[in-house]
Amino acid sequence: MKKYTEAKNEQDKESEAYSERQRLELEAQLPMEELIAGVRDDVEAFAAQLGLTVIQHVMEAEIQKKLGPWGKQSIYRHGAQPGYVIYGGRKVSLARPRLRNREAKEVSLASYKAFQKEGKMQQAVSRQLMRQCSSRDYEGAIESCLEGYGIKRSSVSRHWKAATAKELQILMQRPIPKELLVLMIDSKFFGGDCLVAAVGIDLQGKKHVLGLWHGATENSTVVKGLLEDLVSRGLESERKMLIVLDGAKALRKAVRLVLGEEALVQRCRIHKLRNVLDQLPEQTKTQVGWRLRRAWDKKDPQKAERALRDIATWLEEPWPMAAASLREGLEETLTVQRLKLAPNLCRTLCNTNIIENCFSAVAHRARRVKRWNGARMILRWTATALLAAEKKFRRINGCEQLKDLEKILCAMETDSTLKAA
Repeated sequence: MKKYTEAKNEQDKESEAYSERQRLELEAQLPMEELIAGVRDDVEAFAAQLGLTVIQHVMEAEIQKKLGPWGKQSIYRHGAQPGYVIYGGRKVSLARPRLRNREAKEVSLASYKAFQKEGKMQQAVSRQLMRQCSSRDYEGAIESCLEGYGIKRSSVSRHWKAATAKELQILMQRPIPKELLVLMIDSKFFGGDCLVAAVGIDLQGKKHVLGLWHGATENSTVVKGLLEDLVSRGLESERKMLIVLDGAKALRKAVRLVLGEEALVQRCRIHKLRNVLDQLPEQTKTQVGWRLRRAWDKKDPQKAERALRDIATWLEEPWPMAAASLREGLEETLTVQRLKLAPNLCRTLCNTNIIENCFSAVAHRARRVKRWNGARMILRWTATALLAAEKKFRRINGCEQLKDLEKILCAMETDSTLKAA
């Protein structure tokens, strides 16, 4: 026991001495007088080289720990070979120390693997390309104070593809948050293909990107696939929630098939307004738009419905298609009024602007894409942009009134259970 204690103390002293030597070596490399005087113009290059020195010292510290005290070593040095680390958004050449054990088998260095792992390069590329830097310009966008490689267009494109594929996998596999109060679904066309996205809102008013689905057109099969995927990942299909949709009949049909006939649906008023106005001549659009907004602003749902039906009757004779468009799903444009929600919350939940804003962020980040190379590329770019937008989400306007919505939905769920019994 005494010999063990002495050996342990000796090892601790050697470790402390080595740490002190490292500190002194790093301090000795800092030309403090030149830096303070400002005569060194290449401070960035010096800092980059110093960072590589730190990496080397970290690896050396791991080697010393693995070697152990002199005379009791089970692992020994075995030279070095050319290697690299990911540093400053590029691959930088660095000698890799080698170790072997008594059986002449290679002993790996955890620190070297950590500095070399491929994910670091993918993250660096993703940061640049998500800020509108093209793969062609990546080499010029990063600091040139350090020599490196792996930053040409082909390499950057490969890393970006891997990074976005990982983001898509995260989005499509992560579990759905529990106790969502609102589910919003909308679609957008990218590269000639249709993407359907879903966003959920919880009791605190936080927004969550739930899923993404691809199809050639906006049909019920595509939306049904998205909803079934959400259910498989934890969406509580039996639980009452407010479902906000755009004006497409395909979305409504898919909701009916997956979430049931009694699903509580709010049709997006902005889409409805747009569909009606598209059937009218230019000189009439302003008047009709004003009348529709005024009708939807009425607090009493019955008065609002009467006003909307009066508008449809007025449109019937000169523009029958506009009248038919307005009557289709008219009652479901007033769901938030029937729930007696506060006006501030009504304005937030009567449309799909939340998803529209997400799609706008996607379009902004992908505006420099000249050619979409298939559905997989569209999904990768969209998923990456949606997850980036999600990090900047704020709570919705009127989130303080979401507790009232929760009580209303719970009461409706209880009534449905009693009727079923």
